[in-house]
This record gives sequence, C-alpha cells and structure tokens, in this order.
Amino acid sequence: MRAQRSRPTLEGAGVRLKRAIGPYEAPLVDPFLLLDDFHSTDPADYTAGFPWHPHRGIETVTYMIRGTVRHGDSIGNSGAINDGDVQWMTAGGGILHQEMPAPYDGVFQGFQLWVNLPASDKMMAPRYRDVLMQHIPTVSLPGGIKVKLIAGELDGNRGPVRDLVVPCEYMDVKVPAGGKFSHGTRKDWSAFAYVFEGSADFGLGDERIAGPEELLIFGAGDKVETTAGEGGARFLFASGRPLREPVAWGGPIVMNTKEELDLAFEELRRGTFIKTK
Repeated sequence: MRAQRSRPTLEGAGVRLKRAIGPYEAPLVDPFLLLDDFHSTDPADYTAGFPWHPHRGIETVTYMIRGTVRHGDSIGNSGAINDGDVQWMTAGGGILHQEMPAPYDGVFQGFQLWVNLPASDKMMAPRYRDVLMQHIPTVSLPGGIKVKLIAGELDGNRGPVRDLVVPCEYMDVKVPAGGKFSHGTRKDWSAFAYVFEGSADFGLGDERIAGPEELLIFGAGDKVETTAGEGGARFLFASGRPLREPVAWGGPIVMNTKEELDLAFEELRRGTFIKTK
C-alpha cells in the first residue's frame, strides 16, 4: 500500500485545489488518471472556474459534496451540478465544455475524477450523464456505515452509472467512529481511497492513520479494510480494470501516442476538433 497527501495546485482560470492523483500516480491506479479535490470557504479560491476547454480520450466525473457548479458543453447539455449530484461525461473523440462554480456560504467541496478510455474507444461519440443525488442509492451496512454508490455493485445494489466503457466502481463511504468497513475487491483491478473527512486506519503500520487530503493506493489483494478514528471517517473509494496501454497526455487530452496527441491539438487550431455526423 502507498499513502501520500494531495498537492496544492492551480487549474482552470485560477481555481485553488488539491491534486490527489496526477501523472505520477496514474500508472499505479490505471485506468484512473486524475483526482482533484476542490474545497474552500473562500469563493475567491474557486469562482474563476473552468471556462471552455477541450477533452478527448477520457471520461470526466464531477461529484459535488456541497455547492453548485454550472456547466455547458458542445453537444448541447447545460445545467447545474448541485449537492450530492454527479456528472459523468465521456469526452470520446472530442468535446468542449465549461464548469463554473457558484459562490457558496460555507465549505464548498467537490471532486473530479478522470477515467482513461481504451484505444478502441478513444474516438467514440461523446456522451453525457447527469445523475441527481436522489438517484444515487445510499447503502446501509452493519455498524452504521453509509455508502453512496455511484458506480458498481454493493450488497445487492447497483449504482446508477452503468454501461461503462471501462468496468469500475466508485463510491462515497461514511464510517462512524470506531466502525469497520470491509469491501471485497478484484485481485487484477487497481483500487484507491481518498479521505476527505475524519480519519481511518487502513493498515499503514506503526499505528498511523490516514486523515483528510490523504490518498491510499492499494496493492494486489481481494479485500480492503479500514477502521474509522474517533471522529469517524468519510472517503472516496474507487477500483477499476487496468487498460495497460501506453499513455500520451497533453493537459485535457489523453491519447495513446504522441502522433495522436499532436493531431488533436492541430485539429483544435484548425477548428475541426469537434466531430459531426
């Protein structure tokens, strides 16, 4: 197991966020490429937002804990992602979109996860899922554990995000003080957890427990277990089937070769990036 804290960085038009997964960690959590945690009590840290920008070759998953992000894209979608909502967007062969946070009175918090697409689906038609909070099941487990199941299966329940290109699971786990959470995992899948409230013992050794803004990358195994600290714990958990393909990464575009990446940016310059039927 590997544990590390997320890193402060600037993205978009000047959003202050914490990057838990980036290019250095991505090979260890394939098919996941990026996990950003944006949280603050100061609207100046996030309201500059993420103006219009391109994506190709990936899926972006925005999950709001508290606050509102307004969005729009080049395939005609627009609206807002509010408390507890999820936006699962498949960029495929190319999409332009914007995500603009609104000021919030309190701790504004959300996450963006990137899931890589396999070479065979890099240029698929873009698609968009807007999943409202009320459509995300909360699974109650023994000991007062509550799991918001976004994708995957748990205790006979299925998350609302299905027909995924890359098989994976994504959940928001809340464990009360001293509670124990155990979840079976596939030995050949990558898995990670990201703590954002409280603390938990994931078996790091020397009685060390993981606290907020800490990423845990799990090794091969068939189970993840944790015990929450005195104040309880809340963390994201994700696992997925690795692609084991070469990665050519250029900002918001992720392809398999440098040539494909160069072509994408050339199409952006020429105005031919967005594909039409």
